[in-house]
Amino acid sequence: MATTARWTEAETKRALFLYFQLPFGQLHRKNSEIIALAASLSRTPSSVAMKLANFASLDPKIVESGRKGLAGASALDRQVWNEFNADWTKLIVESASHESGGGLDDSKVRDAQVSFRYEPPEGATTVRTEIERRVGQTFFRRAVLANFENTCAVTGIEEPRLLVASHISPWKDDAFNRHNPRNGLCLSATFDLAFDKLLLTVLPDFTIRLSSQLTKGATSDTRAYFGPYEGRKLRTPTHLTPDPAFLTAHNERFLP
Repeated sequence: MATTARWTEAETKRALFLYFQLPFGQLHRKNSEIIALAASLSRTPSSVAMKLANFASLDPKIVESGRKGLAGASALDRQVWNEFNADWTKLIVESASHESGGGLDDSKVRDAQVSFRYEPPEGATTVRTEIERRVGQTFFRRAVLANFENTCAVTGIEEPRLLVASHISPWKDDAFNRHNPRNGLCLSATFDLAFDKLLLTVLPDFTIRLSSQLTKGATSDTRAYFGPYEGRKLRTPTHLTPDPAFLTAHNERFLP
């Protein structure tokens, strides 16, 4: 039986955990993941969808774009929102320790693991390490792809099997921001590799820059493939703007 009781902090964290993994247009009561989370919380899908829409009203990118969530965000919603943005991994671990649904089926976990090599932080417990490895990877991939509406931010490719959640500040060098969606770009596989190899970078104003090794010194086919994207603007994210500090650091390593 669905409850009408006040939302607890743990429930609110689980709802926000799902919020960041869904594109804005999927925040409705018929979404299968919202239905699954509602069932695990003994709440109605409408109640969970309303909670996610409340979060949208706290999302600067959503508000900036002219779209609106609901105006009923509570003090607890704001508190949990601020906690998530201050320490993504901590909140992922807390949310996922209670998670039995809401976006983390085995196929999504397996898909995410393809793109990551996990290195547990110093002092991590076995349980925390497993949660970070399985759930953190999945959360980061889904949150980054949702942030760019499941579309390559450079090319516009929309086939999820060809998309990678690319870390701006490298996974191996920045443990604190491993799961921070503001440290991610949604890129098709070839452009992800170019970004990782520092042959492509994105300026803080979202301008795309390509190494001359791809646009001048390469074969004609390579120039034709990459050249059209030089100087273009990155696709605008829907939730979270990539952190300018991460982009600047990547710019400094870029091979012009």
